[in-house]
Amino acid sequence: MSDQLRPRSAGSKNLKTVARHGRLKKSNAAVAVAKFIAGSVAVVLVSGFSVAAIATYDVVQSAPPSVHLANEGNGPVPSIGAIDGGVNMLVVGSDSRVGQEARFGPEDSTGDLNDVTMLLHISEDHSNASVISFPRDMFVAIPSCPKEDGSGSHSAMSSQKINTTLTYGGLACTVLTVEKLTGLSIPFAAEVQFSGVMAMSSAVGGVPVCVATRIEDEYTGTFLDPGEHTLEGYEALQFLRTRHGLGDGGDLTRINNQQLFMSSLVRTIKSADTLSDPTKVYALAKAVTANMRLSDSLSSVTTLASIAIALKDIDLDQVVFAQVPTGSTTGGVKAVQPAFDNLFEAVAADQPLTLSGTTGRGTEADPNAPVEAEPEPSATTDPAATADPSATADPTATEAPVATEDPGVVLSESVTGQTAGDYTCTRGRTLENQ
Repeated sequence: MSDQLRPRSAGSKNLKTVARHGRLKKSNAAVAVAKFIAGSVAVVLVSGFSVAAIATYDVVQSAPPSVHLANEGNGPVPSIGAIDGGVNMLVVGSDSRVGQEARFGPEDSTGDLNDVTMLLHISEDHSNASVISFPRDMFVAIPSCPKEDGSGSHSAMSSQKINTTLTYGGLACTVLTVEKLTGLSIPFAAEVQFSGVMAMSSAVGGVPVCVATRIEDEYTGTFLDPGEHTLEGYEALQFLRTRHGLGDGGDLTRINNQQLFMSSLVRTIKSADTLSDPTKVYALAKAVTANMRLSDSLSSVTTLASIAIALKDIDLDQVVFAQVPTGSTTGGVKAVQPAFDNLFEAVAADQPLTLSGTTGRGTEADPNAPVEAEPEPSATTDPAATADPSATADPTATEAPVATEDPGVVLSESVTGQTAGDYTCTRGRTLENQ
């Protein structure tokens, strides 16, 4: 197993304005940012290979200063080619508005929250990948974290919401918290802001999404009729922010909606229309680096490219988006055991993940999803195919084994999600039902 993965101890899935309504609204927008970024993982996922070939210098120059993680080493930067072994990368969505006040409004006293926290895992053999979402209101233990100014450490806390870790100790503290929570080593991390959502959705020419029932949300100005919509810029941000206008109006169903968007984004990025267009590839690379704060370990374009190459050939059905299993508790949610531990034991063991639950209350299967045509039988000149059926079979012959796809670990039904190959539609709700 790669030294980037450390297993758990033994025993152990159309409108133009963005409204801001206090802390609630800020959270909405933040959730948009990184859940969409696991899709930007799709930038790094498919286009990173071309990043090194197209305007490398310009792409690197656009990146903000990097962040040092507690467990980072000083190993050599990989050469262009698929990264050796597996990868764990944390992507968080920041609600910071520094430098973006004119578009999104001023900062307030609630600080810099990571209302989106997602873990990307790529298997060691590069045959499958998963993107695992942690709800913003999930209570977790926060370990002692180094202060960002290097003046010492913050004290550990036994139970706080995961979305406070960015305020508490920066990106490195969020990584330490998720490492403690999951038992995994996470050497790569990225922080994304609001503008990244718009830039990336526009870079690919828009992301198609399916709406099953009308979405009406006065808070984000999102009103979409049933049918397919191609969203970019503000529209994409609003779609990802909406909570009141879909499902049961809760944050967990909003995650379902964002997984729908990310799945479509991955399909869009992997399509020939994107990969064969150098302008789009460059725009994606620039959108990611210009709107993300990366860990030191990701600050090299060749590292980004090597992760991209490891991901680019994974089948869509082997890219799993999962939401960790949680149950209600006073003021938020908490992990449900043993399903939570089982999920991360499977990740630590590098097993493929198979979902057994639903896509969640916020989405449903797309009735118009494309269906693969059955392959037509091919003609054969094999003499055995026209032999006398009454002839005696060779008693020494044995049937060839039937190839079966390893399902890996079948997750608990309490883990909701979908694959990048699943086509789903948003379950919207109208104002009269809010």
